[in-house]
Amino acid sequence: MEASAKLKFARLSPQKTRLVVDMVRGKAVQEALNILKFSPQRPADIVAKVMRSAVANAEQKGISDVDRLFVKAVFVDQGPVLKRFMPRAQGRATKIRKPTSHITVVLDEK
Repeated sequence: MEASAKLKFARLSPQKTRLVVDMVRGKAVQEALNILKFSPQRPADIVAKVMRSAVANAEQKGISDVDRLFVKAVFVDQGPVLKRFMPRAQGRATKIRKPTSHITVVLDEK
């Protein structure tokens, strides 16, 4: 039985977040959480929080053994980009793009 969790509009770059989620795809949940805990990247904490939410959703659904869960799928989709401008010299302006991500974690029993 599957359990999933989603985080939408996370203020993280999808490209950088995909590097983090590629490390935990297909691993057992406890092993994946350990990898994320000791990873220095900024998205690692947020992905770990989404994964803990998916584990809580699995417990709520009544999955018998939470220790047998593994990461069936984890993916990052691009969200809307917030566009801002920064004033520069001589009356010019430069664009600032603030990307967002949608993170999805799907867990399943072995």
